[in-house]
Amino acid sequence: MIRLTLFFYLLVSISVNAQNTLVTKSLDSLFEKIFTPSEPGGAVLITKEGKIIYAKGFGVEDIKTKKPITTKTLFNIGSISKTFVASAILHLASEGKLSIEDDIYKYFPDFKNKEIAKKIKIYHLLTHTSGLPDNRRIVEDSAFYLTAKDAENFAPIKQTDTLNFEPGERFEYSNPAFNGLALIIEKVTKMKWQDYVKSLIYKPSGMKLSDITDGPHPETGVSHGYLKEGNRFFEKDYGEEPTFAAAGNGGVWSSVAELWQYEQANQKNIFLRKEWMDKARTIYPFSNWKETKYQPFIGLCWFIINDRGLNLIGHTGSQGGFRGDYQWVPQKKVFYTFLCNTPYNVEDIRHQVFDILEKYKWLN
Repeated sequence: MIRLTLFFYLLVSISVNAQNTLVTKSLDSLFEKIFTPSEPGGAVLITKEGKIIYAKGFGVEDIKTKKPITTKTLFNIGSISKTFVASAILHLASEGKLSIEDDIYKYFPDFKNKEIAKKIKIYHLLTHTSGLPDNRRIVEDSAFYLTAKDAENFAPIKQTDTLNFEPGERFEYSNPAFNGLALIIEKVTKMKWQDYVKSLIYKPSGMKLSDITDGPHPETGVSHGYLKEGNRFFEKDYGEEPTFAAAGNGGVWSSVAELWQYEQANQKNIFLRKEWMDKARTIYPFSNWKETKYQPFIGLCWFIINDRGLNLIGHTGSQGGFRGDYQWVPQKKVFYTFLCNTPYNVEDIRHQVFDILEKYKWLN
């Protein structure tokens, strides 16, 4: 009986190993078609049931040095950064230091229209449902916005005297909302929000290399973002991309390896209690939703989308030449993250990756 059990165990192990090899070869083939070795590229990491099944870098992080991208290369992760700001806000709420039902007038009494500020709650900022217009004059004053930080980016929003819609009625993506949330963290903690996030999230998650923009982006140890014009790449990050210094909406620098550490910490409730993480990753129950074209699809910052009948919990990122994708598939215990330093279509690449995972039954 023992020999028979061992025999079947060996058969299963051989089958799994063969399947892993096929998945790896298929993914290699996909990414080798997408990336050119001497050009800006990207890194990808995929896990199944807590184990890394694929992790590789492609292309270069700097077209001058030609340093190759690895799974430890730091990219600006764009709007995936918002999940870090949201987690900090929710942690403060869990400690009773603020409430997501607080109106924002409590934190910004200098709002031009007090009645508007009193309508908008913190949870409206977290869910992109505040109705606040983005009235920053970025095109007209692009030189100013090259170095403008969170406070300078949120200042025009405080001059709002008309909402696009009543708070909570519908979704409208807002970068300035997260500049405001970053400032709320600073008002409550009396410290830079970047330092608070590093202490609250980076340190216990083991994210030793990750950084956060605070003025200029980290000057060394990170990749550069690029756009392409004809056959020429040109840099598009800090100093070239307006609002890049506004870190609350997109200031985190990390790698696919350390984003996996972040996700493990999320799942293990290392920095946020389970009830709050569950609330963050469940579609928020708006009481006055008016949009008829679609139903709510966002939790407290995390997006919940359906793909192949599966719920994906995650966030994408786009800033300058950087793009990012971060997805957790709880039903299948699959985690996928992809970061690149030139603007590839991350949704299209994700679909191709998931086609491969589905083909080899990683999503079955």
